[in-house]
Amino acid sequence: MSKIIQLALAVGEPRSRQFGAESLVSLADAGAIAALAEQVGVAAIRLVDGGAAPRSLDPTVVGAYLGGLQGGVGFVVEIQTTHNAPYNTARRVLSLDRATGGRTGVALRAGRGDEVSEATVPDPSATDPTQRWREYARVLTRLWESFPRAALIGDQEAGLVVEDALIKPINHEAAFYRVAGPLDGPSSVQGRPVVIADLSALDPAAVAESADVVVVDRAGAAGADAALAEALRQAGRSREDVALLGRVEVALDDPAAIGDELRAWADEHRLDGFELVPAGGTAAVVTVLRELVPQIADATAPPPPTLRAALGLREVAAVLT
Repeated sequence: MSKIIQLALAVGEPRSRQFGAESLVSLADAGAIAALAEQVGVAAIRLVDGGAAPRSLDPTVVGAYLGGLQGGVGFVVEIQTTHNAPYNTARRVLSLDRATGGRTGVALRAGRGDEVSEATVPDPSATDPTQRWREYARVLTRLWESFPRAALIGDQEAGLVVEDALIKPINHEAAFYRVAGPLDGPSSVQGRPVVIADLSALDPAAVAESADVVVVDRAGAAGADAALAEALRQAGRSREDVALLGRVEVALDDPAAIGDELRAWADEHRLDGFELVPAGGTAAVVTVLRELVPQIADATAPPPPTLRAALGLREVAAVLT
């Protein structure tokens, strides 16, 4: 059975040294990789935030560039809660989602406060990164639904551009953030960008309300499906609302054997797909795409219309109350 594939890719100056499991590839190579990824049936490319790594490029900039080149693969941009105000993040990611025709997601990474957020935090005692992530993600999803596409009327004869009654502020105030909203632009064709959460830094209860995709590494795969299902149930959601991906660092020695092993791992832990992290630069990424991905993804199906569809997710359900 075909599995969802998300490819992790760090883009920048390839002369930089490796950071973590990902290696930098040049922007030109990233364009060729995106084209190949689309051909072999990859659902999304996760553009890794290099942080302090020298010569790494901002994932949202890379996503905007690649999105203009390839229209059949999704792009997931990594963004930390630290140094990124939720309103600004919501605008930036939604703009990219509209530009790519509904093929954008955000891998939101948990972090601590910064000099700006701490100066305006409603509750100065609130410091937990997990709870910050939880609140930040809720602000994002509510902002993305504050200006629905249906509000765009464009009635020239009546002189009506938008239906103001459909555009609503979110009036959010909690421990970490105070955000009035609404956004100043409409939602995308997929309803809102996809939210990706990593269980290596978060727990199922924290991500259950807002995450569309949850990524788990090998060490945490056992029991992740059951824990996520229970957390989703308590949040009023279903396991079918979220895709569970297993993160795999790949060094290809025997592609056929790796493909068989990954399928068995997915079946054992009820994984919906994989986040593949090639160990190496451009050559390693291309090898993974050409030799491994065709064993576990369906390249014959036409590209789904949105990233949400490519990930097998349901239509967006309203979160505004």
